[in-house]
Amino acid sequence: MPRHSRRYLELKKKVEGLPPLPVGEAVRKLKEFANTRFDQTVELAVRLGIDPRQADQRVRGSVVLPHGTGRAVRVAVFAQGEKAREAKEAGADIVGAEDLVAQVQKGQIDFDICIATPDMMKLVRPLGRILGPRGLMPSPRNGTVTNDVADTVRQFKLGRVEFRADQGGNVHLPVGKLSMPEEALVENIEAALHAIRALRPAAVRGQYIRNVAVSATMSPSVKLAVA
Repeated sequence: MPRHSRRYLELKKKVEGLPPLPVGEAVRKLKEFANTRFDQTVELAVRLGIDPRQADQRVRGSVVLPHGTGRAVRVAVFAQGEKAREAKEAGADIVGAEDLVAQVQKGQIDFDICIATPDMMKLVRPLGRILGPRGLMPSPRNGTVTNDVADTVRQFKLGRVEFRADQGGNVHLPVGKLSMPEEALVENIEAALHAIRALRPAAVRGQYIRNVAVSATMSPSVKLAVA
């Protein structure tokens, strides 16, 4: 059983017995926990009424947070020719083809997001054993294999976040930093919840969103009152 610090246990007393709070009040309560030396990441956790074992009840998608994630994201793009130029102009940090493949094979992975044009996948597929375990492998399913590289790069730079339900039917995703203004965090959380609601599988019966909580890196969670 994991042991919590004295600081964490003191903070936990502040939320024990609290009923689920409206988003604004929950964020206000969470901000009371900003007593660390670093800027904590705020994470949203949503428990869904789905059966992830059923193919028609899986939930996976993305959302562009209105106020970003609060951290700089380095984007790499596998492209050549005109698409490479578009990626650079859109703000991609690393753009390449065979040269970028060679960098990855050497273990030089200095990026957080990886995008590829469809014609580049013949070069990128062999990198799956390297990029896959890191969650960086481009995939058509999450929109990172695309010919619209410019718009995709801009979305990730602005704060696009990928999410998917785990085997327990839970979705976890970062929605900002604890230092961000209260209004910005509220809008980011509401945008994330809207995106998750929009992905409700048709096969789901009964309550779709069952429980929602928000927490910071080193804080207890605060339950949200979400219809």
